[in-house]
Amino acid sequence: MELVKMQRYESYRDSGVDWIGIVPTHWSVTRLGSLFEERRTKVSDEDFPPLSVTKNGILPQLDSAAKTKDGDNRKLVKAGDFVINSRSDRKGSSGVSDRNGSVSLINIVLKPRNVLPKFCNYVLKSNAFIEEYYRVGRGIVADLWTTRYDEMRTMMLVIPPSQEQTAIANFLDQKTAQIDEAIAIKERQIELLKERKQIIIQKAVTQGLNPNVPMKDSEVEWIGKVPKHWIVSKIGMYSKVFNGSTPNREISRYWLNGTIPWISSGKVNDFIVNEPSEYISESALRECSLRVFPKGTIIIGIVGQGKTRGTTARLNLDTTINQNVAGIIPSKFLSSDFLHLYLIQAYSQIRNQGQGSNQEALNCSIVSSFPVVIPAMEEQQKIIEFIENQSLLIEQSISIQAEQIEKLKEYKTTLINSAVTGKIKVTDEN
Repeated sequence: MELVKMQRYESYRDSGVDWIGIVPTHWSVTRLGSLFEERRTKVSDEDFPPLSVTKNGILPQLDSAAKTKDGDNRKLVKAGDFVINSRSDRKGSSGVSDRNGSVSLINIVLKPRNVLPKFCNYVLKSNAFIEEYYRVGRGIVADLWTTRYDEMRTMMLVIPPSQEQTAIANFLDQKTAQIDEAIAIKERQIELLKERKQIIIQKAVTQGLNPNVPMKDSEVEWIGKVPKHWIVSKIGMYSKVFNGSTPNREISRYWLNGTIPWISSGKVNDFIVNEPSEYISESALRECSLRVFPKGTIIIGIVGQGKTRGTTARLNLDTTINQNVAGIIPSKFLSSDFLHLYLIQAYSQIRNQGQGSNQEALNCSIVSSFPVVIPAMEEQQKIIEFIENQSLLIEQSISIQAEQIEKLKEYKTTLINSAVTGKIKVTDEN
C-alpha cells in the first residue's frame, strides 16, 4: 500500500505546545476543557447497559459479565460522548460511544461542545495525545498512574474550522478502513501459512516423503494409512515416560543456592527449552524422588484447561521437571526431534485423552499408550530435515508479513497524528 502523498497548508505558526509543534495559521489552539463538558452523572448498569472501554473503542459488555447490585456506581454515557480510561495500564482504551450506556467510575466521560464527535475521536485517540494524556497523570504506585479530569482539562488541543473537521474525519475514515483491510488480509495470510506448516508436518510424519510408497492401514482412525514398512506402536514401547514433582517450598534447603535445573509446566510453550524455571539443591534431588531428564527428552503438559495440556517441547539441557509435566525419553529407535514433530501434529488427539473428575488431565499411562508411527531412523532424519527446511521458508514468509503489518500500523498512526495536527492538508477533494 503506497503512502498517501499529501499537500501542506500554505502557512504555519508555532502552537506553543511541545507535543503538537507547528500548526496551520488559521487553526485554533485551545484548552480541552473549553471543548468538552465532563459528564459525571452516576447511574446503575441495571438502568443503563454496561459498556466496556477498550482499545477498539466503546463496546457493549458481554452478557456474562456480572451486574452490580450496589446502586448508582457507574458513569452515564450518551451517544456521541468520548470515554477514556484514566489508568496508565489501560493506555489506549478510549473512543466515542455510538450508544447510551454506563461505564465504570475509573473512566472519564466527555460531552463534546464545540467539536465534531467523529473528529474528536481521532484527536483523542491519536498516539501523540494518548502519550501526553498519561504523561500529565499522577502516580498511584511506581509503575501505575492515573490522569484525572482536572489534569486533562488543562491540556491544549489544536482545532480546525468545523468544515475541515468533517473533511479530516471523513478522510481518516476512508484511509484507516483501507489500512485495516490490508492488515486483516496479511493477518489471514499469516494464519494460512501457519496452517500450511501444520499440514506439511502432519503429512510428513504420518505418510513420509515418498508419495509412491506402498501403504497400509494404521488401524488408528485419525492417523489413517501409513507407509507399509513403518511400525505402528505405542509411545511406551519405544520410550520411557516419567512424571516429575515440586520439592516442598517451605523447606528452604531444597531451593536455597540450588544448582540443579528444574522446570515448571509453562516451559512446554518454549518449543525448545534452553533455560530452567528455577534451580533446586542436591538434597531436594535426593529426598524428593526427583529424576534428572536428559537433553533430548520430550516434555508434555499433562494438566490444565488451557493450551498447556498436550503441548510439547524438547529439552536442550539436563533438568528435573514438576508434577504437571511428563518427560518422554525416546529409545535409540526413535529420534527425539521426530517424536516432537509427531506430537505437535497430534496435539488435539493426545489432549483429548485427558480424563479426571475435577480437571481433565493426562498421566504417564495415557501418554505411554498413545499411538505412534516409527519409520527407520535414516528416514526419520530425512523427514526432520525436510520439515525444518520447509518450516524455515514458511517462517521467513510469516516474518515478512508481520513486518509489513507493523509498517502499516505505524503508517496509520503517523497518518492520524499528521491529519489531526495539521501537518498534512486535508480537504473535501482528498
